[in-house]
Amino acid sequence: MSNAVCPARRLTEADAAQVCALMQGNPLFYRYHPPQPTPESIRTDMTALPPGKAMEDKWFVGFYDGDCLIAVMDLILNYPAADTAFIGLFMTAHDRQGCGLGSRILRDCMARLSAAGYHRLRLAVDEGNPQSLAFWTKNGFTLTGEVHPNDFSAYLPMERSI
Repeated sequence: MSNAVCPARRLTEADAAQVCALMQGNPLFYRYHPPQPTPESIRTDMTALPPGKAMEDKWFVGFYDGDCLIAVMDLILNYPAADTAFIGLFMTAHDRQGCGLGSRILRDCMARLSAAGYHRLRLAVDEGNPQSLAFWTKNGFTLTGEVHPNDFSAYLPMERSI
């Protein structure tokens, strides 16, 4: 994911505090997706995998403006199907929202995934989160109609062809 809209690289445990600061700057997200992140929970997320997946399928990526982390994405390749990629998390810094940055990063990611042979991109939004639903809908994702209850509400899967 280098040479993207903005420089990007895989994140490591050493980046956890920086990722946590970006995430804590988005309180609306955590109103629908508790609890608030900590560096420890970020380090756990960096290695969390769905069943049957391995670390080579996971890209926990940071996007930068100079030395400043401005967005993060957790991407799982070939999940839940061989031609599908799954976004477990995508978040831009609060002060970078509303200017098209997230959509530009997403378009670049979809172009790269398509060139690599992927046909579908999937994710889930937290039920009731208007900001997340609006962003993903604006970017061509549609609700699948599935509902996956969780401890605080439910995940609503969305997907789109790429």
